[in-house]
Amino acid sequence: MIIEVSCMECVIVFCGIHKSCMNLLLKRINTFDDGASEIEKMITDISRRWRVLSGLNNWQNLLNPLDGDLQSYLLHYGSMAQATYDAFNSEKRSKYGGSCRYAKNNLFSKVGLVKANPFKYKAVKYIYATADIEVPKSFILKPLRHKAAWCGKSNWMGYVAVATDEGKIALGRRDILVAWRGTIMPVEWAKDFEFPLVSASTIFGKACGDAKVHQGVVSLYTSFDPNSNLNKTSARDQVLSEVRRLLKQYMNEEVSITITGHSLGGALASLNAADIVCNGLNKISRSHSSMGCPVTGFLFGAMRIGDFEFRDILESMKDIHILRVCNATDIVPYYPTVGYSVVGVELEVDNRKSPYLKRSNKPAAGHNLESAYLHAVAMEKEKGKEWKRDVANANRTMNALKDKLLIPARWWVEKNKGMVQLENGRWALQDHETDLDEDD
Repeated sequence: MIIEVSCMECVIVFCGIHKSCMNLLLKRINTFDDGASEIEKMITDISRRWRVLSGLNNWQNLLNPLDGDLQSYLLHYGSMAQATYDAFNSEKRSKYGGSCRYAKNNLFSKVGLVKANPFKYKAVKYIYATADIEVPKSFILKPLRHKAAWCGKSNWMGYVAVATDEGKIALGRRDILVAWRGTIMPVEWAKDFEFPLVSASTIFGKACGDAKVHQGVVSLYTSFDPNSNLNKTSARDQVLSEVRRLLKQYMNEEVSITITGHSLGGALASLNAADIVCNGLNKISRSHSSMGCPVTGFLFGAMRIGDFEFRDILESMKDIHILRVCNATDIVPYYPTVGYSVVGVELEVDNRKSPYLKRSNKPAAGHNLESAYLHAVAMEKEKGKEWKRDVANANRTMNALKDKLLIPARWWVEKNKGMVQLENGRWALQDHETDLDEDD
């Protein structure tokens, strides 16, 4: 049962957060944000309502019009998905092409998710994927110099993070977050999504019945390579083992599992969420509860993942809630076509209504995570109030904003594209931070 309270003291007690901790967080916010009162209110509202915002009631009465706290929630998790693009090394000429540019302890600061952001996380695990079938180049990037490549058959596909003590205060609980990266090529490749359906039994066992899922996504999720430095275990096993570890570490706290992704990443996120709940990984007992912690999927422009029976399996699970955000002009949520079904509750947005965006009929204009999705979610603002996301983000990887706004197109680039000048005056490509636990 959800108890709605308005008294600040009650909110603090109800969330298990000491008042001095909350005051410390708000003091820190006041040091860097002129609009601290707005952030202050957002923190207390989200920490109080997080169960409802995470889908306890399947987002009833929150979507039309879009609830202000849910809007902030979606922008937060969408930003965590965007981080998988911003940190991905897509330079084929680099031997580190297909990797993450940054070490885990630098990830969120490098992609701009620390300043003026109360939702603090630390990245604790990187996810690497390979495929045992032939998949399109939009799914897996291969460096041009295969012999010198860091790992020619694997790509960085995202990360597992956990809310810090400070983030826990703002979120109302200890959130375990899994973010999956989407495709790395323009959207003209929608045909690349057309894969046959295969049995889901390798993931869900007997519980799946005759349910079938996307062959390409399953291959990325479950494939491993014993000769690989990074994929000796599958992406699936990497995530599940880390989720188990974190649930044990925080077994005496209130915990949630949130999984997010865009495009292909959204499909992987829905498969991952179903896997966790169907196999009971969220039911590691805690001292105050014998029930499983909630598992929520926030999917942006997600391609379809399974058939009608797969959808029915998801809908029969109590602990899983999935919200699909779809842009009105995006074709990807309707792919693949024959035999596939959609899962979860749908929120439709329309970036064409923005007064800031250029008109475009190109498929990428309707699919880009920043300019099509997060920009459109941010449009749902109260009259007279500022947007909750900087409009400049719409030009992060696109030329989407009107020229009169004077925001450079595709401004998110690594300084000098990773080229660094050495002491002898020569230039060398140094575009990768090695983690201590990475076998380089």
